[in-house]
Amino acid sequence: MKNFGPPAFSPVPFFDARLNRARFLQLVAVLPMTSAMTAAAQHLPAITMNTRPIPSTQEALPVVGCGTWIGFDQRPGSDEYQRLPGVLDALFAAGGTVIDSSPMYGRSEETTGELLAAAAKPRGTKAFLATKVWTSGREAGIAQMEQSFARLRTQRMDLMQVHNLMDWKTHLATLRNWKEKGRVRYLGITHYTASAYREVEAVLRAEKLDFLQINYSLDAREAEERLLPLAAERGVAVIVNMPFGGGGLLRRLRDKPLPAWAGEIGCASWAQVLLKFVLSHPAVTCTIPGTSRAEHMADNAAAGAGAFPDAAFWRRNAASVER
Repeated sequence: MKNFGPPAFSPVPFFDARLNRARFLQLVAVLPMTSAMTAAAQHLPAITMNTRPIPSTQEALPVVGCGTWIGFDQRPGSDEYQRLPGVLDALFAAGGTVIDSSPMYGRSEETTGELLAAAAKPRGTKAFLATKVWTSGREAGIAQMEQSFARLRTQRMDLMQVHNLMDWKTHLATLRNWKEKGRVRYLGITHYTASAYREVEAVLRAEKLDFLQINYSLDAREAEERLLPLAAERGVAVIVNMPFGGGGLLRRLRDKPLPAWAGEIGCASWAQVLLKFVLSHPAVTCTIPGTSRAEHMADNAAAGAGAFPDAAFWRRNAASVER
């Protein structure tokens, strides 16, 4: 692993990092689901969530956001849908803003738009909306992106990304035009598998981008070799998807006791350990673990607080996670 060096960050108020998933669930279990996070937040000691600058503008972005794949693909009236307002409450209460979606994620964009319209966002908080274009052809791309604007109920998208590089030349041309007109604030590309890294690298070298979204986790570190250093060199913000290795790594660790060193870095759960690892790389701007439960969102967000260990720390301790 390369020497990460110290990351730059700024604080945003949040909860005590010692709050773990089990304890948070106890706190909110007696409260109505839609108001659980707001009420619980009022009785928890404050800590700070870090922010990092988007290189192209220096705008500060909170380091932990929320992915919507699977979890937000829910129908109104379902039990799963009724839990989702608490997820957004948890995100905003933590000082988080980034919500990432895609037309590929079923009903996730619509759900996000509906819930944001009803969310009791803290004063001064505005969601940083990121979605994607996932089709071929200029007109089809425009139509799909217009649909995303409508579903997310916004006139201007914070970040529009070309999903999995699908027809990226065509869509980036459209997005540059839309950025000049103020319809999108940032543009980028995404992928989720190392088999695409060669093409991702070529696009990153050839095009002026604001964001790269890529997979990176303790058990999938290929991005460290070329993509993360290249993004830093090119001044491109990095959003990390699949920080739990697609969920498999977290499931394997679920019944394993936390090592003593986890407490040294302020981690009260395995999810926090895995997110803290991802955020320890200075090229990473933000990570977007997906969840449909408020207590998990709060637990994830706590990983964005405090200092991030250096590469030497992870060289000493990562093996105990992988065994």
